Amino acid sequence: MAESDWDTVTVLRKKGPTAAQAKSKQAILAAQRRGEDVETSKKWAAGQNKQHSITKNTAKLDRETEELHHDRVTLEVGKVIQQGRQSKGLTQKDLATKINEKPQVIADYESGRAIPNNQVLGKIERAIGECLWGLWVWAATA
Repeated sequence: MAESDWDTVTVLRKKGPTAAQAKSKQAILAAQRRGEDVETSKKWAAGQNKQHSITKNTAKLDRETEELHHDRVTLEVGKVIQQGRQSKGLTQKDLATKINEKPQVIADYESGRAIPNNQVLGKIERAIGECLWGLWVWAATA
């Protein structure tokens, strides 16, 4: 037993940092303090649910030129929605919650800024008990 040296330590294998650890803010700051070169780059839309990019045609459509334009709900439809909502004693937020939409959707429909969606219009019709379909179809063909 006299031959054993208790002061020496033998490391058989030492793992480096994992990819997640190497990319952490703490690891980057430590590498910068040591004077190492650190390269960082931001990926476009990384970790977001952006599947569609804006194309030239979409930009044209948004500018609403004469040949390409979005049909919008009329103010008449917006007033019917607003009156129906108020007759039921609902706020825009209450109506939006009732039909599982965002409050901004209701605000857009009531102000005439919304691009009509038959599913949303159907939900609003059922919630306020008013018929909007005839108003929307008539306004789109006029």
